[in-house]
Amino acid sequence: MIVSYKKPFIQLVKKVNRPLQLAIEDAVKVVCANPKLGEGKSGDLLGIYVYKFRFNRQEYLMAYSLEELEGATTLVWIDFYRVGSHENFYLDLKRFLRQQGGLVKAKKGGGK
Repeated sequence: MIVSYKKPFIQLVKKVNRPLQLAIEDAVKVVCANPKLGEGKSGDLLGIYVYKFRFNRQEYLMAYSLEELEGATTLVWIDFYRVGSHENFYLDLKRFLRQQGGLVKAKKGGGK
């Protein structure tokens, strides 16, 4: 398993206090143990999963993407994009993905 952390994720983890850093570390371990635990998003955020966890009666969201590379052995690659409270979470995530050129377009299909 390969795990990488994007700049917004690292910046927030550096800013927060130590107990929240430990809670984020625990949440990362939970996601790494079961990568499909988060809720898969649709539309503009297709391919992004969001895992929710609580710390001090506050809900936090952690956005990540998952890629399984098939070969002789299956390699799992997880990119952690963002962690934070719900306020402007999805707006900031979309903004970051657009800047990186990694915003996944919605599925093309029949209408709805």
